[in-house]
Amino acid sequence: MDRHVKLSRITRAGSAVAIGALALTLAACGSDDNSNGAAENTSSAAAGGGDLSGELNGAGSSAQGSAMDAWRSGFQSANNGVTVNYDPIGSGDGVKNFISGAVQYAGSDAYLSDDDIASAKTTCQGGDVVELPVYISPIAIVFNLKGIDSLNLDAATVAGIFNGKITKWNDPAIAKLNDGVSLPSTAITPVHRSDDSGTTQNFTEWIKANAADAWPYDPSKTFPVKGGQSAEKTSGIIQTVTAGQGTISYADASQVGTLGSAKIKVGDSFVAHSPEGAAAAVSKSKMVEGRAASDIAIDIDRTLTDASTYPLVLVSYDIACTTYTDANTAKLVKGLFSYIISSEGQQAAASAAGSAPISQDLFTKAEAAVNAIKTS
Repeated sequence: MDRHVKLSRITRAGSAVAIGALALTLAACGSDDNSNGAAENTSSAAAGGGDLSGELNGAGSSAQGSAMDAWRSGFQSANNGVTVNYDPIGSGDGVKNFISGAVQYAGSDAYLSDDDIASAKTTCQGGDVVELPVYISPIAIVFNLKGIDSLNLDAATVAGIFNGKITKWNDPAIAKLNDGVSLPSTAITPVHRSDDSGTTQNFTEWIKANAADAWPYDPSKTFPVKGGQSAEKTSGIIQTVTAGQGTISYADASQVGTLGSAKIKVGDSFVAHSPEGAAAAVSKSKMVEGRAASDIAIDIDRTLTDASTYPLVLVSYDIACTTYTDANTAKLVKGLFSYIISSEGQQAAASAAGSAPISQDLFTKAEAAVNAIKTS
């Protein structure tokens, strides 16, 4: 078998052209009628036995980007007639492109809102969305401060920093949490996402749940504090924080690199980010009620006090429709999503991005949702 891997990526420069072409060819969608262990399952990387062919186009979460590259590589290696494209333009734009019919699947670091689901009914020809939690990863609070690699921060202090109330690294609020650490008087430069971002949604949910008095804003994909320094996508955040001094931001933990990162307060302890802590937080959280069986959305409990958990966690979803009018599109989406949720796919993501594999319980739910994808 030809093992050549086609890792085509729709570039931002080419997005407008690609989206215009996709809008003409996208098949319509319609309907027809918590353990903490990694999923052990028999889904095959071949996901079609190598007989699939054609092109599939998606866009969305940049945090999921490294994992998606690994998934595309594995799926295409097993199906050498397939090309899967993914533009990591951010969760907000990915969802917008999916709803508009510009792409056939999307990645989002926040589950769809009720309004998004209602809008997707048109894209899916009145049918249901398929929304799978495929990527579990901690969100790291990253900073660049000479000589300091780790700090303790609680949600109220983080809120003060990103709300512009705490402006120096030796502020008493930070010093109180970091006894014995020599903190400089360097100015703090908070950096937030400039694009609509599921990472921002998760970050602001955590702050609001734990420090509402210091954070008068509702959780949102759009960062609520006006002004300040900003950057686009996860890569832009990391580049901006790395290039500065005294900078601080939030990003998928897989991208931390050499930057410093904070331990967050969980109960009476300060906890470092880890895939295991992220997975434990997800396992202790509940499903969103009142949704279709194919819509597996999770309400993360941001106020967990168990030190084995890390509640500043990102659950990234892959999104599609239950039914496609084009048979080949249905086969491609079903094949790709089958690979993503499989043990092999989840291990590929863990190796590429340090994410935590989904639990057996989530796999079982996701497998049923994938099996519901078909041709109308």
